[in-house]
Amino acid sequence: MEYKKVSEANQSYFIEILGSAYVQTDDENLQKHGRDHTEDLLFVPEIVLKPGNTQEVSKVLAYCNQHLIPVTARGAGTGLSGGALPIKGGVSLSMERFNQINYIDEKNFQVSVQPGVINEVLQQAVKEKGLFYPPDPASKGSCFLGGNVSLSSGGPRAVKYGTTRDYVLNLEVVLANGEVIITGANTLKYATGYNLTHLMIGSEGTLGIVTNMVLKLIPAPKNTLLLLAPFASPEQACEAVNAIFLAGCNPSACEFVEPDGFRLAANLLQISFDIQPEVQAYLLIEVDGNHMEYLMKEVETISEVLYNLQAIDVLFAETAAQKEYFWKLRRSIGEATKHNNTYKEEDTVVPRGTLPELFKGVKEIGARYGFRSVCYGHAGDGNLHVNILKDDLSEEFWNHTLDAAIIEIFTLCKKLGGTISGEHGIGLVQQKFMPVVMPAANLELMKAIKLAFDPNQILNPGKVYNA
Repeated sequence: MEYKKVSEANQSYFIEILGSAYVQTDDENLQKHGRDHTEDLLFVPEIVLKPGNTQEVSKVLAYCNQHLIPVTARGAGTGLSGGALPIKGGVSLSMERFNQINYIDEKNFQVSVQPGVINEVLQQAVKEKGLFYPPDPASKGSCFLGGNVSLSSGGPRAVKYGTTRDYVLNLEVVLANGEVIITGANTLKYATGYNLTHLMIGSEGTLGIVTNMVLKLIPAPKNTLLLLAPFASPEQACEAVNAIFLAGCNPSACEFVEPDGFRLAANLLQISFDIQPEVQAYLLIEVDGNHMEYLMKEVETISEVLYNLQAIDVLFAETAAQKEYFWKLRRSIGEATKHNNTYKEEDTVVPRGTLPELFKGVKEIGARYGFRSVCYGHAGDGNLHVNILKDDLSEEFWNHTLDAAIIEIFTLCKKLGGTISGEHGIGLVQQKFMPVVMPAANLELMKAIKLAFDPNQILNPGKVYNA
């Protein structure tokens, strides 16, 4: 597809419909919208547009579709796969002005909210009414709900409560030609034709732009308890995860962290965290519910399982401050890794019972190719984030040879029944690896769906699959 450059006439039209304050071409804004949290990549758009309502988005898309100008939707820019990078130039469509919670429906346990609302802002708003929105990515304090929907984001509590996909009831979406559709209904059941809602979730802005969403809520649990267990063997830590569930427990979070992960996070946050020399892995385990007596019994069972699998100790967070301390460390690992070193993060996911094999395989591949990795992630649902550190590796190795190692990691994921992304999406950096796990027929179907929604391919071009 041959796209058109943004001309002065195009810019004048955008100013006419949005106002000059929301049409930006200065270098500072262009540079800002040319990056997200993916490695050190930079793709500068030609113009940044900041619509404030659905009608303005509709006008922008209809015009860009007519003039073959590429449009890349932008949320908070916290993505890790390059999904918000405008690699074809054109328009970076910022959704930051879509920042309203329209209403919280306590009777029906749902909320109508715009895509520019920060995840944690919504969580706090519904919590005040005794309700709970579980999806909680590590970046929940800054990431937008629209980005969460575009990637079907998860987080630590996905093991018990599911991912974003499990909480989206209905979406308002602007298509590439400017037409506005409602994808479903504000109901818990939906069996009325194709499920367009679920098609949009995880589509990374390639099929349409979400301008409003109706999300499901659940009752908020009243209590949480948190454990931290160090292990001398990473494999035994991984084995303990499935053993916890086999013992009849249902933790709300079960996180695996290598010591380097906590060490980097502690350095970034400038707080102390004592790591004993023999420790090679940690499990951070949370249980939640309404009855403290039941939770204490569950903690006792989990502790017994951990000790049976050679946990060095089981530490109990006795206060809210201690819980916050451990969670702050865990949620800062990704940022700390990026701050410390050039890295590539692979969002591997396998069936939970095969996690020990995945971890062992990742380390064996790293040893053969000569790279260092820091692994952490949502062990309870088999989602292991593999951070490959550049250290003193050559540019040739980093930019070319390393792909062969990543292919081996993803081939192992497929062999174990998993895939190449659990919650970060495909975006730009993972699209070349899609054929490792995705049959050609599947890719062709995806391309056909893309063309049905976006015949001129103006929406986030160059993402998810190789056109």
